[in-house]
Amino acid sequence: MSDNATSRPGPLQGVRVIDFGWVLAGPYATMLLSYLGAEVIKVESRRRVDEQRIAHRAGLSEEVEASSNFLEVNLGKGSVSLNIATPEGAELARRLVATADVAIENMRPGVMDRLGLGYDALSEVKPDLIMVSISGWGATGPLRDYTAYAPCFSSYSGLAHLTGYADGEPGTGTSSNDARAGTAAAFAILMALNIRERTGEGQYIDLAASLALNALVGDSVLEYAMTGESPARDGNRDRLMAPHNVYRCKGEDRWISIAVGDDTEWAKLRETMGDPPWAADETFATAAGRRAEEDRLDALLEEWTLQYEPMELTELLQSRGVAAMPSFSAEELFNSPHLVERGAVTEVAHPVLGRRQAVSPPWKLSETPASIRSTAPLLGQSNDEVFGRLLGLPAEEIERLKKAKVIY
Repeated sequence: MSDNATSRPGPLQGVRVIDFGWVLAGPYATMLLSYLGAEVIKVESRRRVDEQRIAHRAGLSEEVEASSNFLEVNLGKGSVSLNIATPEGAELARRLVATADVAIENMRPGVMDRLGLGYDALSEVKPDLIMVSISGWGATGPLRDYTAYAPCFSSYSGLAHLTGYADGEPGTGTSSNDARAGTAAAFAILMALNIRERTGEGQYIDLAASLALNALVGDSVLEYAMTGESPARDGNRDRLMAPHNVYRCKGEDRWISIAVGDDTEWAKLRETMGDPPWAADETFATAAGRRAEEDRLDALLEEWTLQYEPMELTELLQSRGVAAMPSFSAEELFNSPHLVERGAVTEVAHPVLGRRQAVSPPWKLSETPASIRSTAPLLGQSNDEVFGRLLGLPAEEIERLKKAKVIY
């Protein structure tokens, strides 16, 4: 359990989710639901271990219980080790879904159907089931069978084209894009639960990650539709504000972001800098002029920022009414006194990894608080409880299934 875990129920208390997801997109969605109080049971197997269990920051490992990668996207869940590729395993999975409200998977389209675990089969045992399938391109269409890694579907979405430096390559991104697809899936599930509460009907949600990411750049899609011109990457710059960039500071790889919203803020920045002669250039007097000479402006401004530590300069600029903030490393963010005070970081205790920091739930709810209610599960740690208590299998049957590598 996390030190900040609460005994107060979340808004999804009483909702059971069967998580057939693996790697990141599906597991991230169900982790968000667990924060809201849902009971999440992850279905996995030693037959094909979740890649997150063996992919460590330092590379690959055979130690399936010591992956920080897995911990980061599976907090608050239970785990059953069930080989769903066997007929008995698939049947137990169907029985498990029959007790649940939601099922989610992010395998390649068609895999769950071939296992007898597609929506048609599962809705027979649970007519009001809400099921979500996450894939790169959706379950229909000409791209359905293509492998979907984050750089692929982020490129197809258009998001990659808009991410990165203006003179550099597109920023395809990696895990963050899977998480964005997972967030969209969690939101879709919440909407489906709301609809089911009003109508009594479940539904199947075919979520294409490429379209989920495309929804994040709707303004650029609209611009292209209206003008026929594809928007370009702006890097750290803004189309209206200048200066608007990240500037080097004193020290090794230390940076500060500065954003000047209008001419009044430009005057405040000039005053803070001691109004150097170059700042009096008439070209810089207006936002349009500053934008036109942004390369020169940034170079001159960076000569000044290099004299300061990032936090020192941040406090100076903010005190004068200029928007500024250091560019933090991950370590600095996790140790930020402000974020720690705000509860943005939670410490969790894992039986193998020990005490680890984790990003707290993104919501603050007063009556039904979101929280990390437990650490990430060990592989199959919920077997006896789920197969014995929930499904009612006798102990000797559970042992037989373990020997047959059905529960495996």
